[in-house]
Amino acid sequence: MEKAGTEKSGADKPMHVVVRALSALTHLAAYRQGLTLQQLHRQLEIPVGSMHRLMNTLEQTGFVSRSPTTKRYVLGPGALALGQVNDYEPFVIQPPAPLVEAERLCGETVVLTQLIDGRVVAVSIAGTERPLRLFVRLGQEVPLHAAASARAILAYQDPVFVEMLLGSYPRPSFTSGTLREMNRLIDHLALVRERGFDVCDNELDEGVWAVSAPVRSGPAGRVSTAVTVCAAWSRVADPADRARAARVVLDTAQALSLDSGYGGTFGPDPGVDELAALLSAHDAAAGAAGAAGGERP
Repeated sequence: MEKAGTEKSGADKPMHVVVRALSALTHLAAYRQGLTLQQLHRQLEIPVGSMHRLMNTLEQTGFVSRSPTTKRYVLGPGALALGQVNDYEPFVIQPPAPLVEAERLCGETVVLTQLIDGRVVAVSIAGTERPLRLFVRLGQEVPLHAAASARAILAYQDPVFVEMLLGSYPRPSFTSGTLREMNRLIDHLALVRERGFDVCDNELDEGVWAVSAPVRSGPAGRVSTAVTVCAAWSRVADPADRARAARVVLDTAQALSLDSGYGGTFGPDPGVDELAALLSAHDAAAGAAGAAGGERP
């Protein structure tokens, strides 16, 4: 029997390298924008050589990711998976009143998505009796690169975090129009911020058109949810119909934002005629990309 006051044996002592690895991961969790190797070295007081070897190992095993542009480390998919929620049922909610009203106004499926542990999940759907084959179902993850409902959220996240997410998960082609290339995705997110909404035109589901806008919450206007109208392409072939659907989405996003405690400005707020022009420009650009054999913008 071990005597009182006796030091722990070597087998009972924590392994130094494990403690350092856990310290680095815990520290990075507080810095969504990431930290450079030198910052980690200084803040954790770990010798730079040891820090470099440690981060290399964590990167190779997927617990951290390093941006090739900023050289900052952020938590990788391995670390995020430790806290990942596999059952999204607790996040599913009844359609809030603005979602129900949006479905009534446009007669199409309206979806609310939420960013949860690095995934974007459909947490509420105001359904419609009109037939529509959709990739997304209630409680299901949507692809980060191919769904307007995801990109409308990612456009307002920290760029390093977004780059890590897009680089850490597969970006398969669902249709010939799926946008997959990293640099074009980053450029596309900038376009989403510029116009205040996103469009998914035959990128995720053949014959399905969708428009999505971010929902802001709290005084700071943080974006973690988005509202989306999805319709069969044949029902929104007229640019005026697409413009009206986009206006419903923007109005619904604003109503949900106000309900979530946001009282600031909403940025671009185009009218139906301006929306029709923006959507026509999007269609023209998409057609040009398709004719050239490239991805949609």
